[in-house]
Amino acid sequence: MTRKEITEQIFKKKSFLCIGLDTDIKKIPKSLLDNDDPIFDFNKAIIDATAPYCVAYKPNLAFYEAAGIKGMIAFEKTVEYLKKNYHEHFIIADAKRGDIGNTSAMYARTFFEEYDIDALTVAPYMGEDSVAPFLGYDGKWVVLLALTSNKGSYDLQLTEDKSGEKLFEKVLRKAQEWGNDENLMFVVGATQGRMFENVRRIAPHSFLLVPGIGAQGGSLEEVCRFGMTDDCGLLVNSSRGIIYASSGNDFAEVAASKAEEVQQQMQALLPSFK
Repeated sequence: MTRKEITEQIFKKKSFLCIGLDTDIKKIPKSLLDNDDPIFDFNKAIIDATAPYCVAYKPNLAFYEAAGIKGMIAFEKTVEYLKKNYHEHFIIADAKRGDIGNTSAMYARTFFEEYDIDALTVAPYMGEDSVAPFLGYDGKWVVLLALTSNKGSYDLQLTEDKSGEKLFEKVLRKAQEWGNDENLMFVVGATQGRMFENVRRIAPHSFLLVPGIGAQGGSLEEVCRFGMTDDCGLLVNSSRGIIYASSGNDFAEVAASKAEEVQQQMQALLPSFK
């Protein structure tokens, strides 16, 4: 998907919600566990219920890899289901890949050729040659880790060099030499608050994938105040707060309700920025 296509969906749906499919076999309703593929059945129900309220889905590979071959089959079926039935939705594989160039090329082939995913999260800390293979695919996006929402972000990302530049700022600045606003996004955690001002000073036009609202406590209003651009420029992710809102048989219905709540909040924040 192009930036224009993503933006069109955002303003059409009045939503910049990305739903994280962090599907844990130990957390899904017990009524699904006797099914042949409970992970996929859970995902399908969540997708069917929430699709009107979001513009993107983000399956987290760790949750599928943890279930072995069956989990990866469920991941592949989920991607195929989205592409066949909800092709207007942006699909991000949250895999956080990044290695020497030859290995990165194989990761890129896996997600952009084999699975035909729209975007992939990538770790930047091995430098340009580890990121470049992912940027070589037309119409595909790299979502580069910049400033994350976890407490450990202070250990490295917020450390400063002698000039006072923080490490995440260096990542933002350097990465824009590798890609552009049409193929490179950045992960910036919602819990970082006014740090979005620093992000926008360095990357004023880049799309940002923003985890951390909902269960992690980030403020949607604050993210929009300091991070939104004229064409929105944001994909705000919520995972646990939506997909695990109920552990009963009404899980999909409750997830839809939670997704609609977020969409309504987003709708109220969008118009003045268009």
